[in-house]
Amino acid sequence: MSYTGNGSAGQTVGHGLGSKPKVIIVKIRSTTDHWIFYHEDTGATKNLRLNTTDALITAGGPFNNTEPTSSLFTLGSGSATNTNSATFIAYCFAEKKGYSKFGSYTGNGSTNGTFVYTGFKPAWVISKRTNSSGNSWRIFDTKRPGFNTSSMNFVHANLSNAEDTGDVMDLNSNGFKIRTNSTDQNTSGSLYVYMAFAEAPFVSSGGVPTTAR
Repeated sequence: MSYTGNGSAGQTVGHGLGSKPKVIIVKIRSTTDHWIFYHEDTGATKNLRLNTTDALITAGGPFNNTEPTSSLFTLGSGSATNTNSATFIAYCFAEKKGYSKFGSYTGNGSTNGTFVYTGFKPAWVISKRTNSSGNSWRIFDTKRPGFNTSSMNFVHANLSNAEDTGDVMDLNSNGFKIRTNSTDQNTSGSLYVYMAFAEAPFVSSGGVPTTAR
């Protein structure tokens, strides 16, 4: 959705999802500033920047230290989310069983890395280390050459580089598994947040992913 800032902490914006967003991405449209990234697993007192390699930032300016609700999210007075009279775009994501999953995992520093259960086969995954700067946002998918092989192609949300190769993430039938000890994906003890979307987003009435017969 789009909104206009008022520069005052406590401004609220309706998101229309009907459930609490797990992820909110905000970008000012009328001037330059960072892409501000809220993730439920790190909370509204902190934020990441989708366009940088910065670690998690503790600040109330973007989201007023206030968790979103099933109907709205709250802004602080920070310029990147609430400059007076500026226009903004916000992308809000609520989790949908069998279609999307937004969570976190802890790295183990091994090429036999962490497995993350999503309940579906991911077609697209983005992840980011939260506790250290200098680590890129990495995007993996099933459309480009190399997925689930020894040299997977991927791109970076924060860079204008051509696609990279080398580090591996297996996209399995029920989640994804890290196959590298790269610090961008799998430093031992580090927390990584992710977003994942399903390859076949079709579910039964009970929310169970369906398969072809």
